[in-house]
Amino acid sequence: MDTLRNFYLFRHLSDEKFARLEEISKIVDYKKGAILFFEGDEAKSLTVLIDGVLQVYKTDQKGNKVILHHFFPMDVIAEIVNLEHMRYPASAEFETDGKALVIDYEAFEKEFLKDPEVSFAFIKSLSKKIKYLENVIATNLMMNSTARVAKFICEHEKEMKKLKKSHIAADLNMTPETLSRILKKLATLGLIEKRKDEILVLDREGLETFYL
Repeated sequence: MDTLRNFYLFRHLSDEKFARLEEISKIVDYKKGAILFFEGDEAKSLTVLIDGVLQVYKTDQKGNKVILHHFFPMDVIAEIVNLEHMRYPASAEFETDGKALVIDYEAFEKEFLKDPEVSFAFIKSLSKKIKYLENVIATNLMMNSTARVAKFICEHEKEMKKLKKSHIAADLNMTPETLSRILKKLATLGLIEKRKDEILVLDREGLETFYL
């Protein structure tokens, strides 16, 4: 829990309040492929991802997985579902081994959301999600495929080696074949280097020219 002491949602808590947070929380280790929650589950816990990559997805009528979003370390997971007392509208699965802080939301809501600084931080977290959605909409409507890939690489440079190309393609609403062609093009231009499953950025400014 000490690593979370400076997390934006908890950094304003007194030592007494943080000790209480520890009492209503637990840190859980997850293996790759573990399910954090299924679509339709009741949201009883507030979850902060500590380590690993978590994918949120829905399943279509043919049973195919449609990836909606990826979460990375220090992301709060689906807090709007907790706040609105909804059921999860999608499922979440660990794409890698991971670790999460799981908080009893009923206790958190009663004892912590009354704190103005905590509630403000909670609202800021929701605001980040809204900005992300606005960014996704703008990216898909206004940018061509190469620009979308270049922007994704720049914004997720640290996580690129953890993400499968098929999942990146799904995030960008394109086929894996299209993504491969664009990555090859960017590598030919000397902007990136492909090493097995890893993508290294060689010229960030060059990538940015595609979308800025």
